[in-house]
Amino acid sequence: MIALTALMSAVTVGAYRSTVGSPSDAAALAALAGNPAIRTLFGEPVALHDAGGFAVWRTGTVLSVLLAVWGLLAATRITRGEEDAGRWDVLLAGRVPVRNVVARHLATLVAWALLAGVAAFTGLVAAGASAGGAVAHAAGVALCGVFFVAVGTLTSQVFAARTSASGAAVAVLGVSMLLKMVGDGVSDLEWLRWLSPFGMAALARPYDGDHIGPLAVLGAACVLLVVAATAAAGRRDIRGGHISSASGRPPRRVLLGSPQAFAVRRLLRPLAAWSAGIGAYYLLIGVLAVSMTDFLTANPRFAELAAQAGFGGLVTVEGYVATLFALLAVPVGAFAAVRLADLAQEESSRRLTLLLAQPVTRVRVLTAEVTAAVGGAFALTTVAGLATWTGTRAVSAELGLLAALAGAWNVLPVVFLCVGAGVLALAWAPRAVAFAGCVPAAGGFLLKVFADTWGWPTWIGQVSPFAHLAAVPDAPVGWLAAQLMAAIGVLAVAVGAFGYRRRDLRV
Repeated sequence: MIALTALMSAVTVGAYRSTVGSPSDAAALAALAGNPAIRTLFGEPVALHDAGGFAVWRTGTVLSVLLAVWGLLAATRITRGEEDAGRWDVLLAGRVPVRNVVARHLATLVAWALLAGVAAFTGLVAAGASAGGAVAHAAGVALCGVFFVAVGTLTSQVFAARTSASGAAVAVLGVSMLLKMVGDGVSDLEWLRWLSPFGMAALARPYDGDHIGPLAVLGAACVLLVVAATAAAGRRDIRGGHISSASGRPPRRVLLGSPQAFAVRRLLRPLAAWSAGIGAYYLLIGVLAVSMTDFLTANPRFAELAAQAGFGGLVTVEGYVATLFALLAVPVGAFAAVRLADLAQEESSRRLTLLLAQPVTRVRVLTAEVTAAVGGAFALTTVAGLATWTGTRAVSAELGLLAALAGAWNVLPVVFLCVGAGVLALAWAPRAVAFAGCVPAAGGFLLKVFADTWGWPTWIGQVSPFAHLAAVPDAPVGWLAAQLMAAIGVLAVAVGAFGYRRRDLRV
């Protein structure tokens, strides 16, 4: 997260200086940013005439959300997951009380969130942006991270199960984002931003006043949450919470008849959450289709620079959605990788031990999880295609339903590579399943962008799977490349399954 925060900040400043070369370019960009849909997606445009201001507008919310997600998941994993798995039992049996253990872990997570803010400042200043606005931006990003670290720690004390704690913290994040987006998009409801940590970070207006008031309010909220989390930890039993799981309810036996059915059952809740997020994003992408293509048609310089970075064809609706559909491989590939990482976590937490002691083979369990992950990926791409088509229909853009679905499904071969990489890691590096599974999508996308932008040798860019994806629906499907990537993914799954079957269980 620290490396990503610094890199995105620096690269965006450099991209602005190479893209916006004149006041007329800045004026055209500001006119586009004034579109309500653009404001809803990226936030209120502030100081777009300045490279630092543009970087804050383009990456500020993204970095804040990424840091918030990392913070709340790390907090629930450490302060509730480790305790639930029994790894704190010997420690807590000694003289160190629960409150002290939780407080020290919380302090460590807060320190890392603050260091991510320092990384954002360093990236902006190193790229040539002024330090004053960078301080305000870095403080906002860091405080958003601290806020959700504290939220995750607090929910871990309130709820007695990690899933409930993570769900409650994610719900707070979702409501916070919704409040900011509504406040950014509807001028009469701008006051809603004061109810969201992301909104308060934006109200600091880096490079356009650098207001300290919203940051002070956000900092006070962070302190209150930290105090509340620490106090709540001292008033609960070990492995307990202030809200216990419901007891005495009728058993829920749906989808418990086989490993395959149980894999589907475990998939449904995260699939619903991911579908909501991806669907909302691609609905906005569809709504923006006409505005973006009109802007790029009227400002060909931006279209040329986008083409140099590997994003050509943006002046037509089909070319525009094809480019945005290529990005879909990143979240969908991450979804599949996370599902496989969850299987590794189930193994390390010993929840699979009794199951695998029965006449149930590891390959059967793995096949069920891989099938569920691939099915979930297909569902997510379908949701993205339907949402994009719905958005284009709302603005009378010319995009057929089958064309939208084809463009979304076109990224599935990259997802197969992610599944294959994840299964290979499950066999030989179980702790790195999530990272390895994300490499073909996230790493491949970054490799292609950097290779195209900075003029690296052609063969380097060809390593990325995105270099072999056709721009569907603007171009026909590249069946040969798609089949080859799918075959590599299937082969990797087979090799990983062989290794997984032969190794010992990890605990």
